[in-house]
Amino acid sequence: MAGAVAARTGDEMSGPALLVAGLAVTGSPLTASWLLAGLTVSAAAGGPLLGVLLDRARRPGRLLACCLLGYAGGLLLVLYGLGRVPDAALIGVAVVAGLLGPALTGGWTAQLPRVAGPERLSRATALDSMSYNVAGLAGPAVVGLVASAGGGGATVLVCAGLLVAALPAAWSLPPVRSRPAAPAAVPADPGSPAAADAHPAAPGSPAEGGAAGRGRAELVEGFAVIWRNAPLRRATAGSAISCCGLAMLVVSAPVLGAELTGESGHGALLLAVTAASGLAANAAIAAWGRVRRWDRVLAWGTAVLGAGMALAAGAGAFGAGAFWAAVVAAAVAGAGEGPQLTALFSVRHREAPARLRSQVFTTGASLKITSFAIGSALAGPLAAYSASSALVAGAALQAAAVVVLMAGRRDKGSPTEAPR
Repeated sequence: MAGAVAARTGDEMSGPALLVAGLAVTGSPLTASWLLAGLTVSAAAGGPLLGVLLDRARRPGRLLACCLLGYAGGLLLVLYGLGRVPDAALIGVAVVAGLLGPALTGGWTAQLPRVAGPERLSRATALDSMSYNVAGLAGPAVVGLVASAGGGGATVLVCAGLLVAALPAAWSLPPVRSRPAAPAAVPADPGSPAAADAHPAAPGSPAEGGAAGRGRAELVEGFAVIWRNAPLRRATAGSAISCCGLAMLVVSAPVLGAELTGESGHGALLLAVTAASGLAANAAIAAWGRVRRWDRVLAWGTAVLGAGMALAAGAGAFGAGAFWAAVVAAAVAGAGEGPQLTALFSVRHREAPARLRSQVFTTGASLKITSFAIGSALAGPLAAYSASSALVAGAALQAAAVVVLMAGRRDKGSPTEAPR
């Protein structure tokens, strides 16, 4: 938990820190925004590739430590090069560093079963989700405090320091003791984790054609597991759509704060309320620890998140004096978002084959990051018109995600859909 909180707080700080540092050194909002875009856009490619490497590694924790070090080093290189080297080169460095970003999220979470064990996995997953809430609260706040006290460059230094602080925890993660054995003479559903672990590559296939061939085969196999496994497919697609809608809330919050109070900074307070509410909801789940139908929690959490966004849109429609209603709406949204994340991780842990778990998590993280970027781009013009319009669009996306999450729930699905 200590390593996860440090790494993810550094990850949450990295984008705002590059924005602040780029603007402070160059004075160009364009350069600052392109640095942030470069850091996030490459995650879509980095996630699946990192997943393959983590699944093949005997000591995945050490590979995670190298990713942390590389991410921190990339941020420091950008900071050193600001004002010294061409902006295009710095954006390229940010793109390369961004390839390692999914290791700080899905790559870390995928190692949880080796630390917690099956008997404690449910509670550990809730605690792991809480680390995202803590990072979401602390990251932007630390950037603001450090930038006020020490300038834009100091924010990148603190961010890199947090990433380095997580190195010992990552390095000491347990190794892979044994690979899952293929069950003999037991037919498995093609989309189930058992089937994915049961069918080794056929002789002469690309998986036996050298390292590059094996890597390509494993990459394709990871995507195939997500596609063929009905619960994984629903969770991956639904969470990506929901993340696109969540971006509408993040982008419109400062605009909503300005519309209701005249101060855009109050929008940051709304996001803090959302993160705090999600943290409290996940703490309750961790304390209770008896959830069995995670698929239902995922759908209901998404629905509650959409309801909170709809309430926030209603508060924006009332105008000045309705800020209290926006605070309540932000708390409702967080009460849905926190359990939604825990449920998503639980479904992935339950359904993903052990030998492909890292790839399932990092691929899912990449898709969510990409979806969030798309939602942010769409939210800008809508929020410029009015915050309520962006929030209504975000609520509609949450409704669409619920439809995807509930579709086909009565189908036979994979054997692991039953509660364990």
